[in-house]
Amino acid sequence: MIDTQAALTTAVGALAQGTGPVAVDAERASGYRYGQRAYLVQLRRAGAGTILIDPIACPDLSAVDNALDDAEAVLHAASQDLPCLAEIGYRPHHMFDTELAGRLLGYPRVALGTLVEEILGFHLEKGHSAADWSIRPLREELLRYAALDVEVLVDLRDALAEQLAEQGKTEWARQEFEAVLAADPPAPRAEPWRRTSGIHRVQARRGLAVVRELWTARDRIAQDADLSPRRVLPDAAIVEAARTSPGALAGHTQLMRISGFAGRFSRRYEREWLTAIRRARDLDDGDLPEPAGGMTSNGPPPPHRWSERDPAAAARLAAARQVITALAQAHGLPAENLLSPDAVRRLSWEPPRPVGAGTVADALAGSGARPWQIELTAEPLAAALYDSPE
Repeated sequence: MIDTQAALTTAVGALAQGTGPVAVDAERASGYRYGQRAYLVQLRRAGAGTILIDPIACPDLSAVDNALDDAEAVLHAASQDLPCLAEIGYRPHHMFDTELAGRLLGYPRVALGTLVEEILGFHLEKGHSAADWSIRPLREELLRYAALDVEVLVDLRDALAEQLAEQGKTEWARQEFEAVLAADPPAPRAEPWRRTSGIHRVQARRGLAVVRELWTARDRIAQDADLSPRRVLPDAAIVEAARTSPGALAGHTQLMRISGFAGRFSRRYEREWLTAIRRARDLDDGDLPEPAGGMTSNGPPPPHRWSERDPAAAARLAAARQVITALAQAHGLPAENLLSPDAVRRLSWEPPRPVGAGTVADALAGSGARPWQIELTAEPLAAALYDSPE
């Protein structure tokens, strides 16, 4: 466990003297703490061995970044770990994602333990996947578990790279890996409270206002306390409160009857919950949130509404999906990895005019499709869209 600057300096020297790719993993505490920061970083490279770094004690890994500047980083599900690694100064320039490679190869299950067992024949211990990695000191069994996650990652990379070459998918993988590295951080959601689990059960606009106000109050409390929001107040409690008349929740007794508000931590903030509910209750009708499901500001509506809004677009979407499904099956990979569902929806909702392989290719590129995806799909999609009713 590297938890001093002196130890980190020694580890950086070892990594710089190592050879070949470097296996990388990060452990977060998203179910326990607010946000997605890294609480442990694991690295393994030939000649350097396995190094576990505590990013709370050593929050600046820019020296690691410099030492590994030319090394290929091997990660599993890289898009999950790259943001928290970037926060502490490590941004690999070359990458191999073993999960993404598994998807391109058509493996039905691509969890790290599953791929390691199926391809390398090892059973990878996964008993601590839901551990609280923010605790200090970390127990010996947690450190051992974390080290195992990078123990055979480079071996898995080599086996998957060989299979990609055999299937003629090496270039596909290269483009996909580069796209993951180049991806911008996701933009903040305009209305993140709409992600509350179970919100579909809230039909009234006043009830949606209760969800919004309680969610906002909870998020502020969770951030201040550095706790996962669901540990402050469960989503189910927010939804249940939203389904109850705001006027009926004006006092302590009524609120505490809802499971979740009476918890040891959440009841400390009873005043904040009641204030949020009153705020929703007192809003003018014009300030109430609209139900979800309408046309979004940056894309088409949900597909289940297309048939009533635009039957021709619904027919185009069905034809496009049929093409993508058939191509994906022919090339042995999931349809969503052949072309993102969002790109298919946008193309079907508002196809280019005139419809042709070139204009469809341009539209797909504008949606972020990679060259290999465009090469496989542009012409068949153009034919499907051209043949669909207007």
